[in-house]
Amino acid sequence: MSDIGIKLIYWDRVFEAGFWILVTLFFYYLALRIQRALGGTPLANPVLLAAAPIIGLLAAADIWVGDYMGGGQALLWLLGPATVGIAVPLYRNFARVRSALLPMAAALVIGSTVAVISAVLTGEMMGASVETIRSLAPKSVTTPIAMGIAGEIGGYPSLAAAFVILTGIVGAVFGAAFFRLLHIRDERAKGFAMGIAAHGIGTARAFQENEVQGTFSGVAMALNGIVTALVLPLLWLAFS
Repeated sequence: MSDIGIKLIYWDRVFEAGFWILVTLFFYYLALRIQRALGGTPLANPVLLAAAPIIGLLAAADIWVGDYMGGGQALLWLLGPATVGIAVPLYRNFARVRSALLPMAAALVIGSTVAVISAVLTGEMMGASVETIRSLAPKSVTTPIAMGIAGEIGGYPSLAAAFVILTGIVGAVFGAAFFRLLHIRDERAKGFAMGIAAHGIGTARAFQENEVQGTFSGVAMALNGIVTALVLPLLWLAFS
Protein backbone atom coordinates (compact mmCIF):
# COMPACT_ATOMS: atom_id res chain seq x y z
CA MET A 1 0.00 0.00 0.00
CA SER A 2 1.28 3.47 -0.91
CA ASP A 3 2.07 6.18 1.63
CA ILE A 4 -0.92 8.17 0.37
CA GLY A 5 -3.22 5.21 0.99
CA ILE A 6 -1.89 4.75 4.52
CA LYS A 7 -2.35 8.44 5.26
CA LEU A 8 -5.93 8.38 3.95
CA ILE A 9 -6.77 5.40 6.17
CA TYR A 10 -5.16 7.13 9.15
CA TRP A 11 -7.06 10.37 8.70
CA ASP A 12 -10.28 8.49 8.02
CA ARG A 13 -9.93 6.77 11.40
CA VAL A 14 -9.07 10.05 13.10
CA PHE A 15 -12.14 11.70 11.61
CA GLU A 16 -14.34 8.76 12.59
CA ALA A 17 -13.04 8.77 16.17
CA GLY A 18 -13.53 12.53 16.42
CA PHE A 19 -17.05 12.24 15.07
CA TRP A 20 -18.08 9.69 17.71
CA ILE A 21 -16.46 11.73 20.46
CA LEU A 22 -18.57 14.73 19.43
CA VAL A 23 -21.70 12.57 19.23
CA THR A 24 -21.07 11.21 22.72
CA LEU A 25 -20.39 14.64 24.20
CA PHE A 26 -23.49 16.06 22.51
CA PHE A 27 -25.83 13.44 23.93
CA TYR A 28 -24.17 13.64 27.34
CA TYR A 29 -24.65 17.41 27.37
CA LEU A 30 -28.35 16.94 26.54
CA ALA A 31 -28.62 14.32 29.27
CA LEU A 32 -27.16 16.73 31.83
CA ARG A 33 -29.63 19.40 30.77
CA ILE A 34 -32.50 16.95 31.14
CA GLN A 35 -31.35 15.87 34.60
CA ARG A 36 -31.02 19.49 35.74
CA ALA A 37 -34.47 20.30 34.33
CA LEU A 38 -35.86 17.43 36.40
CA GLY A 39 -34.29 18.75 39.59
CA GLY A 40 -31.19 16.55 39.57
CA THR A 41 -33.09 13.31 40.19
CA PRO A 42 -30.85 10.21 40.06
CA LEU A 43 -33.53 8.49 37.99
CA ALA A 44 -32.46 10.72 35.09
CA ASN A 45 -28.90 9.45 35.18
CA PRO A 46 -26.93 11.22 32.43
CA VAL A 47 -24.94 8.12 31.49
CA LEU A 48 -28.15 6.17 30.93
CA LEU A 49 -29.85 9.02 29.09
CA ALA A 50 -26.83 9.55 26.85
CA ALA A 51 -26.21 5.86 26.17
CA ALA A 52 -29.76 5.09 25.02
CA PRO A 53 -29.81 7.31 21.89
CA ILE A 54 -26.24 6.33 20.99
CA ILE A 55 -27.16 2.64 21.13
CA GLY A 56 -30.28 3.38 19.10
CA LEU A 57 -28.23 5.26 16.52
CA LEU A 58 -25.71 2.44 16.18
CA ALA A 59 -28.49 -0.13 15.84
CA ALA A 60 -30.54 1.91 13.35
CA ALA A 61 -27.54 2.65 11.15
CA ASP A 62 -26.17 -0.90 11.53
CA ILE A 63 -22.82 0.45 12.74
CA TRP A 64 -20.40 -1.97 14.36
CA VAL A 65 -19.68 -1.04 17.96
CA GLY A 66 -15.96 -1.32 17.22
CA ASP A 67 -16.26 1.68 14.90
CA TYR A 68 -17.81 3.68 17.73
CA MET A 69 -15.12 2.58 20.16
CA GLY A 70 -12.50 4.31 18.04
CA GLY A 71 -13.72 7.47 19.75
CA GLY A 72 -14.97 5.73 22.87
CA GLN A 73 -11.46 4.57 23.72
CA ALA A 74 -10.29 8.18 23.85
CA LEU A 75 -13.02 9.05 26.33
CA LEU A 76 -12.32 5.85 28.25
CA TRP A 77 -8.70 6.93 28.61
CA LEU A 78 -9.89 10.08 30.39
CA LEU A 79 -11.10 7.92 33.27
CA GLY A 80 -7.48 7.76 34.42
CA PRO A 81 -6.92 11.52 34.80
CA ALA A 82 -10.42 11.88 36.23
CA THR A 83 -9.63 9.31 38.91
CA VAL A 84 -6.35 11.08 39.73
CA GLY A 85 -8.33 14.31 40.02
CA ILE A 86 -10.13 12.86 43.04
CA ALA A 87 -6.91 13.56 44.96
CA VAL A 88 -7.94 17.22 45.25
CA PRO A 89 -11.08 16.68 47.38
CA LEU A 90 -9.25 13.84 49.15
CA TYR A 91 -6.60 16.33 50.25
CA ARG A 92 -9.27 18.68 51.56
CA ASN A 93 -11.00 15.89 53.49
CA PHE A 94 -7.95 13.86 54.46
CA ALA A 95 -8.57 14.22 58.21
CA ARG A 96 -12.03 12.67 57.85
CA VAL A 97 -10.69 9.84 55.74
CA ARG A 98 -7.83 9.12 58.16
CA SER A 99 -10.23 8.99 61.13
CA ALA A 100 -12.27 6.26 59.41
CA LEU A 101 -9.46 3.96 58.25
CA LEU A 102 -10.47 0.95 60.36
CA PRO A 103 -14.16 0.82 59.38
CA MET A 104 -13.16 1.57 55.79
CA ALA A 105 -10.80 -1.42 55.76
CA ALA A 106 -13.54 -3.72 57.08
CA ALA A 107 -16.06 -2.36 54.58
CA LEU A 108 -13.58 -2.77 51.75
CA VAL A 109 -12.95 -6.46 52.47
CA ILE A 110 -16.65 -7.25 52.90
CA GLY A 111 -17.81 -5.11 50.00
CA SER A 112 -15.23 -6.40 47.53
CA THR A 113 -15.97 -10.00 48.47
CA VAL A 114 -19.73 -9.61 48.22
CA ALA A 115 -19.44 -7.81 44.88
CA VAL A 116 -17.53 -10.67 43.28
CA ILE A 117 -19.46 -13.54 44.91
CA SER A 118 -22.85 -12.02 44.11
CA ALA A 119 -21.81 -11.54 40.49
CA VAL A 120 -20.61 -15.14 40.13
CA LEU A 121 -23.70 -16.60 41.83
CA THR A 122 -26.02 -14.46 39.72
CA GLY A 123 -24.31 -15.64 36.55
CA GLU A 124 -24.51 -19.28 37.61
CA MET A 125 -28.19 -19.03 38.58
CA MET A 126 -28.99 -17.53 35.18
CA GLY A 127 -27.13 -20.31 33.38
CA ALA A 128 -24.45 -18.03 31.94
CA SER A 129 -21.40 -19.48 30.24
CA VAL A 130 -18.08 -19.68 32.06
CA GLU A 131 -16.69 -16.85 29.93
CA THR A 132 -19.69 -14.65 30.73
CA ILE A 133 -19.35 -15.31 34.46
CA ARG A 134 -15.67 -14.42 34.27
CA SER A 135 -16.63 -11.19 32.52
CA LEU A 136 -19.26 -10.46 35.17
CA ALA A 137 -17.04 -11.09 38.20
CA PRO A 138 -15.21 -7.70 38.15
CA LYS A 139 -18.43 -5.71 37.52
CA SER A 140 -17.92 -3.40 40.51
CA VAL A 141 -14.50 -1.99 39.62
CA THR A 142 -13.87 0.82 37.18
CA THR A 143 -13.93 -0.04 33.47
CA PRO A 144 -10.21 -0.15 32.54
CA ILE A 145 -9.39 -2.36 35.54
CA ALA A 146 -12.40 -4.61 34.95
CA MET A 147 -11.44 -5.13 31.32
CA GLY A 148 -7.90 -6.07 32.34
CA ILE A 149 -9.14 -8.49 35.00
CA ALA A 150 -11.64 -10.11 32.63
CA GLY A 151 -8.92 -10.70 30.04
CA GLU A 152 -6.61 -12.13 32.71
CA ILE A 153 -9.12 -14.71 33.99
CA GLY A 154 -10.49 -15.76 30.61
CA GLY A 155 -13.48 -13.47 30.19
CA TYR A 156 -14.40 -10.98 27.50
CA PRO A 157 -13.09 -7.45 28.18
CA SER A 158 -15.78 -5.79 26.05
CA LEU A 159 -18.53 -7.69 27.86
CA ALA A 160 -16.95 -6.82 31.21
CA ALA A 161 -17.08 -3.14 30.24
CA ALA A 162 -20.81 -3.46 29.51
CA PHE A 163 -21.45 -5.11 32.88
CA VAL A 164 -19.43 -2.41 34.65
CA ILE A 165 -21.40 0.40 33.04
CA LEU A 166 -24.72 -1.31 33.81
CA THR A 167 -23.68 -1.84 37.42
CA GLY A 168 -22.63 1.78 37.78
CA ILE A 169 -25.90 3.07 36.34
CA VAL A 170 -27.98 0.89 38.65
CA GLY A 171 -25.98 2.05 41.66
CA ALA A 172 -26.18 5.72 40.70
CA VAL A 173 -29.92 5.56 40.02
CA PHE A 174 -31.05 3.55 43.04
CA GLY A 175 -28.26 4.13 45.58
CA ALA A 176 -29.82 7.18 47.26
CA ALA A 177 -33.20 5.46 47.59
CA PHE A 178 -31.51 2.40 49.08
CA PHE A 179 -29.75 4.54 51.68
CA ARG A 180 -33.04 6.19 52.63
CA LEU A 181 -34.71 2.78 52.89
CA LEU A 182 -32.04 1.60 55.34
CA HIS A 183 -31.95 4.98 57.15
CA ILE A 184 -28.24 5.44 56.40
CA ARG A 185 -27.41 9.11 56.99
CA ASP A 186 -23.62 9.14 57.39
CA GLU A 187 -22.21 10.74 54.23
CA ARG A 188 -18.95 8.83 54.64
CA ALA A 189 -20.76 5.48 54.70
CA LYS A 190 -22.92 6.43 51.72
CA GLY A 191 -19.93 7.46 49.68
CA PHE A 192 -17.80 4.44 50.53
CA ALA A 193 -20.63 2.05 49.73
CA MET A 194 -21.31 3.81 46.44
CA GLY A 195 -17.65 3.67 45.43
CA ILE A 196 -17.34 -0.05 46.09
CA ALA A 197 -20.62 -1.01 44.45
CA ALA A 198 -20.87 1.47 41.59
CA HIS A 199 -17.27 2.61 40.87
CA GLY A 200 -16.84 5.76 38.72
CA ILE A 201 -20.47 6.33 37.75
CA GLY A 202 -21.53 6.00 41.38
CA THR A 203 -18.70 8.31 42.43
CA ALA A 204 -19.86 10.95 39.96
CA ARG A 205 -23.32 10.73 41.49
CA ALA A 206 -21.85 10.92 45.00
CA PHE A 207 -20.05 14.16 44.13
CA GLN A 208 -23.37 15.57 42.96
CA GLU A 209 -24.65 15.00 46.49
CA ASN A 210 -21.71 16.60 48.33
CA GLU A 211 -17.92 16.62 48.44
CA VAL A 212 -17.59 14.39 51.51
CA GLN A 213 -19.68 11.64 49.99
CA GLY A 214 -17.83 11.97 46.70
CA THR A 215 -14.43 11.85 48.39
CA PHE A 216 -15.18 8.63 50.26
CA SER A 217 -16.68 7.14 47.11
CA GLY A 218 -13.50 7.96 45.19
CA VAL A 219 -11.33 6.38 47.87
CA ALA A 220 -13.49 3.25 47.85
CA MET A 221 -13.41 3.04 44.06
CA ALA A 222 -9.62 3.25 43.99
CA LEU A 223 -9.06 0.76 46.81
CA ASN A 224 -11.62 -1.68 45.45
CA GLY A 225 -9.96 -1.56 42.05
CA ILE A 226 -6.54 -2.30 43.52
CA VAL A 227 -7.73 -5.12 45.79
CA THR A 228 -9.86 -6.78 43.11
CA ALA A 229 -7.12 -6.53 40.48
CA LEU A 230 -4.60 -8.17 42.82
CA VAL A 231 -6.78 -10.80 44.48
CA LEU A 232 -9.41 -11.90 41.95
CA PRO A 233 -7.03 -13.39 39.33
CA LEU A 234 -5.19 -15.30 42.07
CA LEU A 235 -8.42 -16.66 43.55
CA TRP A 236 -9.71 -17.62 40.13
CA LEU A 237 -6.48 -19.45 39.38
CA ALA A 238 -6.59 -21.23 42.73
CA PHE A 239 -10.20 -22.45 42.43
CA SER A 240 -10.40 -23.07 38.67
